[in-house]
Amino acid sequence: MKAYRFPLILLSSVLIGGIIGLVFGEKATLLKPFGDLFLNAMFTVVVPLVFFTIASSIANMGGTKRLGKIMGSMLGVFLFTGLIAALYMVVVVKIIPPAQGVSLQLEKPEALEDVTLADQIVSTFTVPDFVELFSRNNMLAMIVFSVLVGLSVSMIGEKGKPFASFLASGSEVLMKLVSLIMYYAPIGLGAYFATLVGEYGPMLLGTYFKAGVMYYVSAFLYFVIAFTIYAFMSGKKQAVTVFWKNMLSPTVTSLATCSSAASIPVNLEATRKMGVSADIRETTVPLGAALHKDGSVLGGVLKIAFLFGIFEMNFSGFGTLTSVVLVAILVGTVMGAIPSGGMIGEMLILTLYGFPPEALPIIAAISTIIDPPATMLNATGDNVSSMMVSRLVEGKDWLKKKSAELSSKIA
Repeated sequence: MKAYRFPLILLSSVLIGGIIGLVFGEKATLLKPFGDLFLNAMFTVVVPLVFFTIASSIANMGGTKRLGKIMGSMLGVFLFTGLIAALYMVVVVKIIPPAQGVSLQLEKPEALEDVTLADQIVSTFTVPDFVELFSRNNMLAMIVFSVLVGLSVSMIGEKGKPFASFLASGSEVLMKLVSLIMYYAPIGLGAYFATLVGEYGPMLLGTYFKAGVMYYVSAFLYFVIAFTIYAFMSGKKQAVTVFWKNMLSPTVTSLATCSSAASIPVNLEATRKMGVSADIRETTVPLGAALHKDGSVLGGVLKIAFLFGIFEMNFSGFGTLTSVVLVAILVGTVMGAIPSGGMIGEMLILTLYGFPPEALPIIAAISTIIDPPATMLNATGDNVSSMMVSRLVEGKDWLKKKSAELSSKIA
């Protein structure tokens, strides 16, 4: 229960806010300034936080030839499984729209200007002036800049170590700042929900039940079916057997702790028993806890579809669905090792699609509801990814070789 303490407090604050909204109606809007304080604090810290955490994690990576191959294979696997997760959830929300019939009279995003694809790509990933990187309206450009800074620091070796230390220190400072802000989250989210329910009634609360059920069922099916397929891809039937034979402890631990980081020791032990080499598992599992989150990708698609439904926006068309897939994968990465990373990912969704700040508490509640199964997928997915990386790095017979080595040691 200790691991669930804060999510339960957040959920309780949302429920209390909903009750206050139902009882007092529009009078509950008097609480809106308390919610604004929380939103402003989070939007203020998000840009430096994402810069320091991304640049620091890349700047402090080492490099050897085998490590480079492992890293390349790992990132490829992470992107592949994230893409599959996003496409899968897009199909689910297209079949069962999570917020159908719900409409809130909030400020709607402005229609996108009619620009060429090339111009849109340029404006999305770059800015004409350095100072514009500090605006959350240019989040993707800032992320690209952060990656390039981290790579530059890593490539110059010893000369970059002082700057790498600065980035690591900045990351720790801002993580602590976010953790301090999150102490106020129950009050801020509760106040905002009181305002929302006071204005729009119980229809919003009922929609959460539908979205929650949809996610739990979808996550369980992905866990069983997709992970079995991934294991089969890594080493056919033998790999499937080995994978599921060693999955009980990681699954239970991730559900019990609701933390990908807390699941790392159990995942390392499980992947060792699966036959994954030490350098592969000790690279893929810890980095996967920060960068590989299929459960968060599923949640990202759900949240975007939820907001599209609430704001009565058209959730169709190749361009829209492609952007949803890409943003969901990006959200799954941004959530990383950042404390309350879900909130950061949600702010990214609001920024990229132009939703008003008032939409943040709406999807923040979804994060709390889906947290256990999302964490399960995030954490246990690193194990099957380690097996897939082994297949790419060590060849198709990697598992047979490991089994033969183990048998010879026993003999």
